[in-house]
Order: sequence, then C-alpha cells, then structure tokens
Amino acid sequence: MHPVLDVREITKVYGESDTEVRALDGVSLRVDRGEYVAVMGPSGSGKSTLMNILGCLDVPTSGAYLLDGVEVSRLSDEQLALARNRLIGFVFQAFNLIPRTSAVANVELPLAYSGMKAAERHRRAMFSLDLVGLADRADHEPHQLSGGQQQRVAVARALVTEPALLLADEPTGNLDSHATEEVLAVFDDLNAAGRTIVIITHEDEVGARADRLIRLFDGRLTSDTRQEPTGRHALALHAAGEKS
Repeated sequence: MHPVLDVREITKVYGESDTEVRALDGVSLRVDRGEYVAVMGPSGSGKSTLMNILGCLDVPTSGAYLLDGVEVSRLSDEQLALARNRLIGFVFQAFNLIPRTSAVANVELPLAYSGMKAAERHRRAMFSLDLVGLADRADHEPHQLSGGQQQRVAVARALVTEPALLLADEPTGNLDSHATEEVLAVFDDLNAAGRTIVIITHEDEVGARADRLIRLFDGRLTSDTRQEPTGRHALALHAAGEKS
C-alpha cells in the first residue's frame, strides 16, 4: 500500500542570487497510514513552509510530493482544490470558525461544496462532533464555547470529509494547559483508531505525544526518530492493541 505522504528531495527557494533563501533544502519524508508524526524546529527552520507544501497550499521549487499516491505537481488547480478538500483535514492555531453559526453548521461546511444532501451532511457532522466529545454542544455558537471546545469543533470539521491525513499547524498555540490536554487527548484517540496525523509544533509536550518525531533546522531534516508516546496516547494505543 502506498504511503499517505511521500516527499522526495523537495526544496523551496525564495528570491534569487544574493537574496536567495532556501526555506527547504532537500527534504525527504514518508508517512505511512496510521502514523502520528510531530514536526518540530526553531523559528525559521522550515516548519511552516513544509506544512504549506504538505497541505497543497504551496508547491516546491524542486523535488516530488505524492499525496495518497498522487503526484501533486500533475494536478490542475481544480483537482488540487478537490484534493485539499477530500484528502486533507486542516486544523490551524486560529480556530477559523464562523461566528453566530452553530457548531454543527461549522462542521458541515466542507461537505456543502460537494453537493451532499442536507440530511447526510448533518448526520456526518454529528458523527464527527461525537468523535471529539461535543455532540451535546452541536447547537452552540463559537462564543458559547471555550477555546478548547472551539478547537475540538475545528478538529471535527477537519474529520468530516474522512480525509487520508489530519494536518495540524500549532493546534494548541492559543490554548491554556487544560484546553491543550483536551485537544491532544482527541488526537490521541483518533490516532489509536487508525487516523494518520501530522502535527507541526514548537512545544515539547505536544511533540512528545506523537510516536515519531521529526526535527528541522535551516530547511533540512536533521532527525527522524521513533519514540514512546506519552500520556493518554500511550494508554489509547495500548487499549486499541488489546481490542485487536
């Protein structure tokens, strides 16, 4: 089976000659289905550039990127938009929820573009909210939810299209420690259930939850290590193993 992500010697160059900046410099990365990967590195290491390329929001200067077996550079703009909507679920630092709109309506949004009937959209949105423990808050608007709950609604929205990849960029950056734990527990459970997750973070405690840690420095991948996940993720994986 092909990997969810297959990045081959990609570079990303901004500017020319004396002003040239190599934001990514020969990065290769493969993420298989069901992996939970954290990408860390200092400011300017290339994390955001890599995230934008993985999310099909930008293209590399050179190299190849295959998403779920499809080479992204060969897609038309329309096909690229479809790939982003169907294959990738995005979670950002800012929750990006629509104000004065219920949680369930926010979660339904990605499905609205596909022409899905309202009843099926609602059913799938409620299922996604249940996955993140917020089915009982479906009718609440963003201002009626805590920061952690808003981010969990954003996670539900990312899941509703059943994407091949959940891609999270600093998802706990705007949260306190309690809300951070709530959101990370959701990621733990999702991965234990088989979801593929790539999380971009600068926080050590967030990186420690993943079972694979990748570090970038000056646009280069400097380490790629397997690790024993901490906290609830370890318990969730253990429980999943006992059930199988």
